[in-house]
Amino acid sequence: MSNSDKIWRDKHGVCHVEGKDKTEVFGMMGYAHGKDRGMQILLMRILGQGRASELLDSSDKVLEIDKFFRRMNWTGSTSSEIEKFSPEAKEIVDAYCRGVNRAFAEKIPWECKLLRFKPEAWCIEDSILISRMIGYLTLAQSQGEMQRLFIEFVQAGLDEKRLNELFPGILGGLDIDLIKKIKLQERLVSPVSLWNIAVPLMMASNNWAVSGKKTASGKPILSNDPHLEVNRLPNVWYEMVLKTKDRYAMGGTMPGAPALLIGRNPDLAWSATYTFMDGTDSWIEKCKDGKYMRDPGKWNHFTEREEIIKRKKKDPVRVVFYENKHGILEGNPNKEGYYIATSWAPAFSGGVTLESIIKMFDAKSVKEGMNLLCRVETSWNFILADKDGNIGYQMSGLMPKRREGVSGFVPLPGWEEKNDWQGFESPQDLPRCYNPECGYFVTSNQNLNEYGKVDPINVGMGPYRSDRIGKLLSENNEITREYMYKLHYDVYSIQAELFMKILGPLLPDTGPGKILKNWNFEYSADSKGAFLFDKFYKELYLEVFGKHGFGTEAVEHIDKYTGIFNDFYINFDRILLSENSLWFGNRTRDDLYRNAAENALKSQPQKWGNTRKVIMKNILFDGKLPKFLGFDRGPITIIGSLATPHQGQIFESAGRQTTFAPGFRMVIDLSTDEMNTNMAGGPSDRRFSKWYCSDLQNWISGKYKTIAVNAEKKYKL
Repeated sequence: MSNSDKIWRDKHGVCHVEGKDKTEVFGMMGYAHGKDRGMQILLMRILGQGRASELLDSSDKVLEIDKFFRRMNWTGSTSSEIEKFSPEAKEIVDAYCRGVNRAFAEKIPWECKLLRFKPEAWCIEDSILISRMIGYLTLAQSQGEMQRLFIEFVQAGLDEKRLNELFPGILGGLDIDLIKKIKLQERLVSPVSLWNIAVPLMMASNNWAVSGKKTASGKPILSNDPHLEVNRLPNVWYEMVLKTKDRYAMGGTMPGAPALLIGRNPDLAWSATYTFMDGTDSWIEKCKDGKYMRDPGKWNHFTEREEIIKRKKKDPVRVVFYENKHGILEGNPNKEGYYIATSWAPAFSGGVTLESIIKMFDAKSVKEGMNLLCRVETSWNFILADKDGNIGYQMSGLMPKRREGVSGFVPLPGWEEKNDWQGFESPQDLPRCYNPECGYFVTSNQNLNEYGKVDPINVGMGPYRSDRIGKLLSENNEITREYMYKLHYDVYSIQAELFMKILGPLLPDTGPGKILKNWNFEYSADSKGAFLFDKFYKELYLEVFGKHGFGTEAVEHIDKYTGIFNDFYINFDRILLSENSLWFGNRTRDDLYRNAAENALKSQPQKWGNTRKVIMKNILFDGKLPKFLGFDRGPITIIGSLATPHQGQIFESAGRQTTFAPGFRMVIDLSTDEMNTNMAGGPSDRRFSKWYCSDLQNWISGKYKTIAVNAEKKYKL
């Protein structure tokens, strides 16, 4: 069989590969990634290595990005991860790297010549780096943001009672006087740019499965729609079909990693969302003379890690990071004071994760899949379904073992040994569920602690999306793929319904007041009610948390420049929906709602979609090229809101517009050997390829393509 017979495209441009065994097909996965997404994976590696100043852009903004990635040090401790591979997994990852390099040997992306650099060979260490990046950005990062905001709240003078109301049940070990002494180097209200558009940002997702007793086909149906940054080209995801002599697997891959992260094989389907497991902890370190206090009166030296950041046509920059067993210090220990040191549990992982996902190719049952995926070191909610009719849910991630009474949310004194991690919880104790009685299971980044023996989630997203999806699934016992498609595009907000029960009777009978009062709680493109409710919701934040909380300017900044209100809105909603709260001061809830509504209704009502248009920008050129060249596409309209099943978020992060919406949608009916998908983009990152944006119109219009294992060979790769 010639190479062209082994690797080809179907009519949708999706890459199919055929080989004698897994090693050969994963090798061809590497070749396809190098051929179709070469620029994407090279940019990811450049950023992950902290070399953007050297190879791309020597601006001060990019220097800060490099400092961030050098701080994380994801290129460290990779050799010990490679040793964790079984001989088969090592052979497969080696083959993947050879495939990438074969593609680059044939032709490197033309952008490399433009930037005047010749890429080094792709190696196993690079795939481990990509694995770490996928697990952190901006998922685990958002946990760290929330914990930092908590420190800022304490330092701004918020009292313990209001803090407990905002963060109920997770403030064990809180020492307000000690936290006030911490010297923060960067504050959320004046953030340093951390991200570049080439990095895949994921904020949320939905996934769910229904058992055969609730489907028209009699077999389980599984659904997934990872919510990620859609105003970028190419899409983060790359679809593939892998076929050996006696088996196949198909689904979504992320270029750079030899893994089918979501998808199916003949027997089993699996999908993923993010969990918001708290695997990021900070300790307070008392420092002086370059040392930290370990016990009262006992001082230890930090390990110093020097990094030299080369810069195009500029002098290199030397950065020193100070590290101890609690992680990386934020600050200079030569200046006496209290600083925080922070660790992310899976920072030096990757080997077990890649091996577990590679083994999913051969997994045949939900139980087998759960036992493999629970070993993944980064934190995800996996939902699975098999041809025998079983469905299941499994959380993954390294969850630190902490002392009794502390959750990991509050920074604790580093000089008290009792505050150290004591290893990691058993994966078998993480939340999981097998064949729930109701016949379905839904995750949407909500709190799922009730399904485990341990409590990994301190702050998560609200239950609005999962409640809405669960309600619609419970009402139907003849579920079809088409029904799942409708759920993907559902823009009904349970959150808005709850707020409107309080607000509705308080609204005036003016024109805008009537529009809002008669709103159907749907964030469709033509809805004026959605526009007015969004204005009201933001005004209510300013009333409650701004004027008598942590300041109007801070609220406006956090709303506009961070994802905190977008991620962790349930913490704030609990207060806003309460009849009484310490955050209300001496005002009644009705008064607060009336004031917020009065300000919101001053706005001229307009259609929700008019305010939700974004340009999809090429990851390298980022909107700098003229529109007629076609590197950027759009504008596209983002429907939905932060609490609708079709999530639609738009905010500014690090000085640029970012979005979170379901950029890839997948439905798998296990009565077939197919899957149905659409994505905001296409298979290729080559602007002049017909596959650069070939699926975008399907994504906008709600049409799903069918990917079949025996599809007709239509095009060469």
